[in-house]
Amino acid sequence: VSKALKAMIRTIDIDRRLVPVSGTEIRKDPFAARAYLSDVVYRDLVVNVTFLGGPSTGKSTLAEHLARQLSTTWMPEYGREYWDQHQIDRRLTPAQLVEIARGHLVREEALLLKARNVLFTDTNVLTTRIFSYHYHGMAEPELEAMASQLAGRYDLYFLCATDIPYDHTFDRSGDANREIMQKQVIADLHCRKIPYLTLRGSVAERASKVIDTLASFKKFTNFWGH
Repeated sequence: VSKALKAMIRTIDIDRRLVPVSGTEIRKDPFAARAYLSDVVYRDLVVNVTFLGGPSTGKSTLAEHLARQLSTTWMPEYGREYWDQHQIDRRLTPAQLVEIARGHLVREEALLLKARNVLFTDTNVLTTRIFSYHYHGMAEPELEAMASQLAGRYDLYFLCATDIPYDHTFDRSGDANREIMQKQVIADLHCRKIPYLTLRGSVAERASKVIDTLASFKKFTNFWGH
């Protein structure tokens, strides 16, 4: 290039002493090179994995388990925390469900910057929208818009099956509702043409399938096309 432009070659820090990193090193392990990457670049290099499924399908347990196994972080379901603090007679208003979607996204964005190459996200705005329809038969326009805009923000979708015992807790409304909501989740994924993999069996079996999938997954490629 210098010859073509008849310019003088000036190399800077050729031995990489001032900035001891290279593009090759960054690509090898972005987390190790985190200090040399801007937030906007790093968050796009993190593989964002989300787990969907009806209530009590093992999403939280699996996300936390995988985060420990891979020495990264995970995004707990913000809706559960919000519900504990704001529910009245076990219900939230449609407007409050919008607040859940907003709050979840803010926390998720912050955790993308701390994750070690992969973030495991327990549910997303699609689940919040399904809860809104399940209890109110509608969703606020903002929630609908968020569901449409954010559906593609996740690199991998995993559906947790209902083949594990139902855990009866105060914040849940029964095994029958779990099956109904599971069908609603699946229908929504199909309707939006979102590819997903179903996880069945024990926590170890589910985690193994996720790790095997991550091993062959390459971000920014057409993973589902081969």
